[in-house]
Amino acid sequence: MLSHIKRKKFQVEQSRAIAQELLDIFRARRSTRDFVSEKIDDEIIENAIRVAGTAPSGANKQPWHFVSVGDENIKSDLRLAAKKQELDFYINRPNQQWLKDLKHIHTNEDKEFLLHASHYICVFYRNTDEEGKNYYAKESTGLATGMLISALHLSGVSCLTYTPKNMNFMRESLNLPKDFKPFMMIVAGIPPENLEVPVLKQKSLDQISDFYF
Repeated sequence: MLSHIKRKKFQVEQSRAIAQELLDIFRARRSTRDFVSEKIDDEIIENAIRVAGTAPSGANKQPWHFVSVGDENIKSDLRLAAKKQELDFYINRPNQQWLKDLKHIHTNEDKEFLLHASHYICVFYRNTDEEGKNYYAKESTGLATGMLISALHLSGVSCLTYTPKNMNFMRESLNLPKDFKPFMMIVAGIPPENLEVPVLKQKSLDQISDFYF
């Protein structure tokens, strides 16, 4: 089934202004590992997830599933399970090259940011659902997650893409079926006014793109 929609007329100058404004806004985005103990209004999180749900997906199958956790007891369960994974990664069974590559970001097994973050948004995808196969499920969920991060940032919420090496604990802690594949956890919260972050350099436009005019 097809339907007709009416779009606003394209305005070059307005489009340029918006593109520049968005660039300035997103250049200020930083992954955050330090949060104050302040709760984000649930409506902000819900609307950010609604934005994520508008993402394109293979055959419009929308294979993603977002679980927003603000409940302190469930957050505690997730933290304890994550701690076991971090001890394995950093202490018990470390990958030395991986740790070397992370050194400039100053990460370690202590994930104190989990203690103060307002919400954990656990992201899952499904390769199949009740209607059959989902196409490009992981890629589609990546697109939706990027839109979620953007929506949070535009709403004034800081976040961290948190990806422990083994994320099955997310599904187990949330009692989800095995066909829900963990993709990542978005740790969302309010940063302190004076935030310490790693000194990082973004690749230039020339390094990340080619143009044929």
